[in-house]
Amino acid sequence: MTQTTEAAVEAARAGKSSRIHRAWFVAAVTFVTIIGAAAFRSLPGLLFEPLNEDFGWSRGTVGAAVSVNLALYGLTAPFAAALMDRFGIRRVVAVALTIISIGSGLTVWMTAAWQLLLCWGLLVGLGSGSMALAFAATVTNRWFTERRGLVTGILTAASASGQLIFLPVLSWMVETHSWRPAAVTVSLAALAVVPFVWLLLRDHPADVGLKPYGAKEFVPKPEPVPGAARRAVTVLWKAARTGPFWLLAGTFAICGASTNGLIQTHFVPAAHDHHMPVTAAASLLAVIGVFDVVGTIASGWFTDRFEPRRLLAVYYALRGISLLFLPMLLAPSVHPPMLFFIVFYGLDWVATVPPTVALCREHFGDDSAIVFGWVLASHQVGAALVAFLGGVVRDVFGEYDMVWYASGALCAAAALMALVIRRPVVAPAGVAV
Repeated sequence: MTQTTEAAVEAARAGKSSRIHRAWFVAAVTFVTIIGAAAFRSLPGLLFEPLNEDFGWSRGTVGAAVSVNLALYGLTAPFAAALMDRFGIRRVVAVALTIISIGSGLTVWMTAAWQLLLCWGLLVGLGSGSMALAFAATVTNRWFTERRGLVTGILTAASASGQLIFLPVLSWMVETHSWRPAAVTVSLAALAVVPFVWLLLRDHPADVGLKPYGAKEFVPKPEPVPGAARRAVTVLWKAARTGPFWLLAGTFAICGASTNGLIQTHFVPAAHDHHMPVTAAASLLAVIGVFDVVGTIASGWFTDRFEPRRLLAVYYALRGISLLFLPMLLAPSVHPPMLFFIVFYGLDWVATVPPTVALCREHFGDDSAIVFGWVLASHQVGAALVAFLGGVVRDVFGEYDMVWYASGALCAAAALMALVIRRPVVAPAGVAV
């Protein structure tokens, strides 16, 4: 389609301004897809006991596959963002869903531990990583000029809450019908989303003759960018020579350490140490996911109106304070102060994502989705480290108190790091400011 034709299509649509902009439908499809990707990642953590009963595999063996999945989820993101620039969003997401479906489905016939590593570790890790938050950043950057913070918040809520909300459902299925039907369900669900993505998702507003939402001028579709892997590494090399990148990566590593690595991994066993029933602790974790939706969307709204680095500082400071109080709140039963913590912490769970994406956009422009992919990789590294170290501390000291206090101190450091990030000034691309 030529620019003349594109302009004509745009003019034809101009009289229909009352209609909902196509960008919101694209965001809705992205929301559903990311929720699915998050749900797919919930199942591996539920396989420890069933696989031990069926095959005699140790927790370390199953944990190795989950660790590979977690690492690939983060490390795949920047390359996936580059692939979306090269081949388009629809193709990359459709292939990723197919890989998840194959990886999950093949587990039904596995008989050796290396097959678990291949299926859930490698295949599902690669597939879900291709639909990580870098996917949300790419869609937001292309389809929206206004309301970017709000849209980022909504899509981030899908990623964080999908895993927590679907966790009880998949847990019930594993306990009631064994792990194989749950794996098949995940496989079929992933495959079912493929035509939905292919028919409704579009790579760029220009594909349907529209301006991005809120844009004053028509934006032509950019040419495909060859050398996706090389571009991802090149962007990392350029970004790594700037101070803002390391500050963003450092704060986001602490974000992962104090959420996925800490609460999501260790809250249930820590509560059980205080004689709280596992089902009650898991339900509290799901409630965190519910309030995360509210907090993250609100954070996106705030990001459109306030300075992102100050929002980050506030979020990390409040999270650190809440973690310092947690050791005093754990008890055999759920009481009002614990419910207050759950609601408060849930509102802050991934509220850090919209301002982090906004700062990547401010400092790195067109490369921001790929840069955010690398920042997300640091998030997963932080999560993996604390998931492991938290268990070591529990084994050595017999309690988690030191873990909560150390995480609170890390959050305080992250708040200070966020304030150190300077606002960008007009300068050539790639130059640190």
